Amino acid sequence: MLTLNYPHIVKNDHQSARLQRLPRIRVAQIVMDYLAYGWSVEELCRQHPYLTYSEAHATMGYYFDHQEEIDQEIKQEWEQVQESIKESVPSPFYSRMKAKGLL
Repeated sequence: MLTLNYPHIVKNDHQSARLQRLPRIRVAQIVMDYLAYGWSVEELCRQHPYLTYSEAHATMGYYFDHQEEIDQEIKQEWEQVQESIKESVPSPFYSRMKAKGLL
């Protein structure tokens, strides 16, 4: 069986795949911009100046080889955000703007 190595990417058991140099940055975070905006690797690097070309290419390679895993992570995060929004109390400003029909 072929074992693939992704330079610049770290994936530990029961954790999300992350950048090795910047462990707070998950592969899924970068992929969300790719999916939302259709950005190329070059554009990802322009929009995220901390990201090197090799890290961006490794991230996208990891995504295409593990698409189901990353898509599931993005879906779970989206569902958590939607649940948080449902549970949150709207701010007084939001309520006033909504009442005026501005939102």
